[in-house]
Amino acid sequence: MDYSVSIARQPSAAMQLALYRIVQESLTNVLRHAQATRAHVELAQDDAGIRLAISDNGAGAAAARSDAGNGILGMTERAELLGGTLTAGNRRDGGFQVTVLLPEVP
Repeated sequence: MDYSVSIARQPSAAMQLALYRIVQESLTNVLRHAQATRAHVELAQDDAGIRLAISDNGAGAAAARSDAGNGILGMTERAELLGGTLTAGNRRDGGFQVTVLLPEVP
């Protein structure tokens, strides 16, 4: 696993917790379902807010079990509670990616 962080301002405590839990759930999903050999976490900030992307080089959504649970739903709810969005799906070049966009709160 590797990561990159480009943050100029510290996010609120609520945003930090949501980001932490989303990364935690995403990496758990990579370990349990993806059959991946590599994962990447990218956290960046600009005037619009924070962007978090967790990607892997695994088998994509086809590797998920039918009883996989509610992880993506829970991550989506965390993002929406802060006014943000979460998308999750297969990458064009293989693997899976979770992307979170959270607006900057003044």
